[in-house]
Amino acid sequence: MIAGTAAATFLGLAAGSWGRSWVPAVGWLVALGYLVISNALLLRELQRRHATRFGPANMVTAARSTLVGVISGIVVVSFLAPIPVALMVALVVPALVLDAVDGWVARRTNSASELGARFDMEVDAFLLLVLSVYVAKDLGTWVLWIGTMRYLFVVAGWIFPWLCRQLPYRYWRKVVTAVQGIALATAATRLLPGVDALLVALALVLLVESFGRDVVWLAARRSESGDERLAERA
Repeated sequence: MIAGTAAATFLGLAAGSWGRSWVPAVGWLVALGYLVISNALLLRELQRRHATRFGPANMVTAARSTLVGVISGIVVVSFLAPIPVALMVALVVPALVLDAVDGWVARRTNSASELGARFDMEVDAFLLLVLSVYVAKDLGTWVLWIGTMRYLFVVAGWIFPWLCRQLPYRYWRKVVTAVQGIALATAATRLLPGVDALLVALALVLLVESFGRDVVWLAARRSESGDERLAERA
């Protein structure tokens, strides 16, 4: 089902753009690359966990992941040719809205799972990375801290194993993630010059606070024994 959604998206969009210019084709190739890799990783996790069903919440996240793949392609194209801002917004807004929908569906259908939470988190992280790259063209490279901080945290965990300890759930992380998406989406519209930079800067401050709090919590417990699994940030 996931592969079918990805293939349909790619073929439908590529069919209308391949003949016009090689530039859109590059974007759809990037989108396809994201979808192939992300779906392959998801399938590997499903097999590793011996999952017997995908679940409705994961289907919503898969649809959002497909949007993120298309957004990634459009961002790449934006470095080569002008793109309609309205198109970018039309894709980003539902991708952000669906982030709240999949959690609601998981609770309503009693289908919440560790894999679903991780899937949701990875899609969130990559969307923020792609949006920060897009917005950084106008606001400056400092915006990239929003998109790369989570990945830098993971890399730091390879160097300092105590950072890989399982973190307790905090709803505040979801709030901060939502703020990042809203701030970057607002900046992407280019409708609020000056204000958009302030919003993104505020989002970055909140992100630093959230990561800083987690690092302090982990540092205080680095001498304790326990399950050294990848820290789940959502």
